[in-house]
Amino acid sequence: MNAPTALSHLTPAIALREVPDVLIEALKARFGNNCSTALAVRTQHGRDESSFDAPPPAAVVFAENTQDVADAVKLASGYSVPVIPFGVGSSLEGHLLAVQGGISIDVSRMNRVLSVNAEDLTVTVEPGVTRKQLNEEIKSTGLFFPIDPGADASIGGMTATRASGTNAVRYGTMRENVLALEVVTASGEPIRTGTRAKKSSAGYDLTRLFVGSEGTLGVVTEITLRLYPLPEAVSAAICSFPSIEAAVRTTIEIIQLGVPIARVELIDVNTVRMVNAYSKLALREEPMLLMEFHGSPAGVKEQAETVQELASGHGGKAFEWASTPEERTRLWTARHNSYFAAVQSRPGCRVISTDTCVPISRLADCLLESVAEADASGIPYFLVGHVGDGNFHFGYLLDPNAPEERVTAEKLNHALVSRALALEGTCTGEHGVGLHKMEFLVNETGAGAIDMMRTIKRALDPKNIMNPGKIFSL
Repeated sequence: MNAPTALSHLTPAIALREVPDVLIEALKARFGNNCSTALAVRTQHGRDESSFDAPPPAAVVFAENTQDVADAVKLASGYSVPVIPFGVGSSLEGHLLAVQGGISIDVSRMNRVLSVNAEDLTVTVEPGVTRKQLNEEIKSTGLFFPIDPGADASIGGMTATRASGTNAVRYGTMRENVLALEVVTASGEPIRTGTRAKKSSAGYDLTRLFVGSEGTLGVVTEITLRLYPLPEAVSAAICSFPSIEAAVRTTIEIIQLGVPIARVELIDVNTVRMVNAYSKLALREEPMLLMEFHGSPAGVKEQAETVQELASGHGGKAFEWASTPEERTRLWTARHNSYFAAVQSRPGCRVISTDTCVPISRLADCLLESVAEADASGIPYFLVGHVGDGNFHFGYLLDPNAPEERVTAEKLNHALVSRALALEGTCTGEHGVGLHKMEFLVNETGAGAIDMMRTIKRALDPKNIMNPGKIFSL
């Protein structure tokens, strides 16, 4: 995991609440060996991939079913002790940190695919199922789950952060693909929201309320998802460009013309260089679009020809195809490993990773100014983007012995997000708010909206035990 950087003015506010010994004893009596107070276990569950640091939780409960989660939450609620859900620990904005102390509920052992309804294109899973596991288990049905945030994240974590990823331009995000949930509320009571029906006009949309709530309203214990038929034909292509602007302008035209491209990823020259070294590839070291087309053979051919023509108009060259599954996997694996490639490029570095999203028509304005600022800073960085939906990510590679680099990186992040908001975008396209984007959420939504969120939080979690200190302060 990403090692923390100790800078008092860039670390979260820590306000630990008491975890009485009687609660720990009750948890051990109920869960036996599935409750751990070992420092190594607690430390593992008190860290994510952010650069923030906080004391670990007081205990970790390994839940194996919904009743386990309900019992753990009820016990914690009885003593007003915070509860932090834990999946695989791949979040990026401090979601897992026990900034007010408490207990961590690890749902990774709740990893069953409960039912596959191929005729209805739905599947119901427990929260510890990972996206790769899910697609492996359903591949014999001819269906797949398309949301791909890069990391092999848990479905529960993806639901909590409203994740998206490389396929979002065609298949949407978790918001569009979660049909129903089972959630353990702050009182320890399981509730169900939604059904397997494709739509509903019945009451408040509680499913959407919990999707993206980052564990602050309840613990998700079951998720029903949309599935999609595996496309008849799939083809991937890479195309190099003389500049980032040329690649972005090509992307904007692809989207505005309505080409139903499945994936279109921007990789800047720094990242191409890092990926080549890490994955032993020989990609042209220029800004690049990595694209994928889904559909019938004729449809894929037509999409590809249109995109190739658009790319050529912006100086795109070295258009290369990857039609076999092995070739496509190699390319996308290299893309998904870009984070690790970047870390290896500066041994011992620490990473601040940030993202934002803007309307597609404003993408060039936002991205190009941000690149110019990053270049001028002198800090090594990598840039990747799900640019088909206006979303991109910067990762700043920091020397842990040079705290001024952390300050510079945070200034870059502040300028980037402020620019995105000025262009009618959002402070985070898929990472979530967590700790890192709290101040930006206020700027994005306004005080009135934050007050409404607080009202909802207080109504559903009056003791403020569900992952407190995240998204906004009470």
